Amino acid sequence: MAGHRQSKKRRYLTWAVAGAAVVAGAGIAAQTSMAATAWPAQKTFTGRAFDTCTAPSVSAMKAWHTGFYGAAAVYVGGSNRGCNQPNLTASWVKSVSGQGWKLIPLYVGAQPPCQSGANPEKLTASTAASLGAKDAADAVAKASALGMKAGSAIYLDMEAYDITNTSCNDAVLTYVRAFGKGLRAKTYRFGYYGFSSSSAKAIATAKDRTDLPGNLWYALWDKKNTTTTDWPWGAAQFTGHSRGHQYMVNSKESHGGVTLTVDRDAWDAPVAVTG
Repeated sequence: MAGHRQSKKRRYLTWAVAGAAVVAGAGIAAQTSMAATAWPAQKTFTGRAFDTCTAPSVSAMKAWHTGFYGAAAVYVGGSNRGCNQPNLTASWVKSVSGQGWKLIPLYVGAQPPCQSGANPEKLTASTAASLGAKDAADAVAKASALGMKAGSAIYLDMEAYDITNTSCNDAVLTYVRAFGKGLRAKTYRFGYYGFSSSSAKAIATAKDRTDLPGNLWYALWDKKNTTTTDWPWGAAQFTGHSRGHQYMVNSKESHGGVTLTVDRDAWDAPVAVTG
């Protein structure tokens, strides 16, 4: 996410590495059809959300709950998570949920082998499946420890990469599928954050839909608060409250007398089940 894992300059450079297509997809159906047990009810939020590297304090979240934003994305874990999270505890989740916030869990797992830059954890063709399973188990454990219950959506953060590199893209999709299988086995819904020109496009245009995310959060920094009018792919894809759109980055804003720098999101998708 902008400023969270890479500099803004690098994010713009990597965002441009690839360049929309059509594929089938129905979000909620994709989540439930693969479960062996009954799924908890989905909690959906529709409205503006924000994401920022470090979860703000409880007092800052209270000040920001003015009605402009209704949801906040938080980085629950992953070897490539960019910031420490001194505020992000089970107590914090309980407190801000009590304030009325909806939460969007993000997990920054292994990144593509062809992605530029150094990351603590990069997948390879030979490790993609095992890493995906391992990271899914860790994501569920981290979310659960924070009080985000079964039925919650967890969004896998995949930064930009060259999706025209077939071997690299195949390895990423193997990892993503293993991650998705791991989440769904624990009845957590599978979401995915990526760039409309690359990492999200790889999901939206994949011909084989097996075990892919049912919810897609696309980065397209056009400053349009919508999940429909600028949707880059087929209108029938990821319907039924299954889309998020990161439309503005590095926005310095003040609400309730507290100033934060955040990325803005239009949201119509599952969030965490808390309380």
